[in-house]
Amino acid sequence: MLTIKNLHAQLEEDADVKILKGVDLEVDSGKVHAVMGPNGSGKSTLAYVLSGKEGYEVTEGSAALEGADILGMEPEERATAGLFLAFQYPVEIPGVGNMTFLRTAVNAQRAARGEEAISSADFLKLVREKAKSLKIDPEMLKRPVNTGFSGGEKKRNEILHMAMLEPKMCVLDETDSGLDVDAMKLVAEGVNALRSAGRGFLVITHYQRLLNHIKPDVVHIMSDGRIVKSGGPELALEVEENGYGDILGEVA
Repeated sequence: MLTIKNLHAQLEEDADVKILKGVDLEVDSGKVHAVMGPNGSGKSTLAYVLSGKEGYEVTEGSAALEGADILGMEPEERATAGLFLAFQYPVEIPGVGNMTFLRTAVNAQRAARGEEAISSADFLKLVREKAKSLKIDPEMLKRPVNTGFSGGEKKRNEILHMAMLEPKMCVLDETDSGLDVDAMKLVAEGVNALRSAGRGFLVITHYQRLLNHIKPDVVHIMSDGRIVKSGGPELALEVEENGYGDILGEVA
């Protein structure tokens, strides 16, 4: 589903700030991979570079979604190809209704794929079903995107967007950031409901607690712009118990 080879990236405005220093990673369809690592290791930058966020320059390596190079695509082209990024801090869009935003996004992707636009009636039925499954208050659908939402509401709203767009590859950038236990469980339930044989997940997190609910198939440890160790779910437990010191010392 996602193949990253020897990916290097730096800040556009400061070539001396090299963040990714040779990332290699493969996520198979139907699998959930978790990326953990200390602050400054490059986890969020990896998510940003994959999604095409401005401010970063790829200097070496490749990233492909189902065999298609995504680094040369515009962000909206990557989204149409099936890539989705859930932000650590979802943005507020005052004045733009949640329903309007969602229907516009869904129909833009359908148009790019040569499909017919979804009708108002079909869209309304679908979004209500998805919202109910995520325990999202119908009133949230009538409000401007994320405006005045709590942290948990913003994250659940992003999972709703993901459910409506049905991407092939979902990148979650510290989705558990700022969430209490109950909100995190609801978000995790939404993610788990979307797990399928035709979809891959890359879950970036600091903490094992999220992985208690979104159980990964593979865990990667990232340090200094590289993935330095990979293993099963037990690797996350090791980090929870002992921190990163032992693993990084072992790799060194």
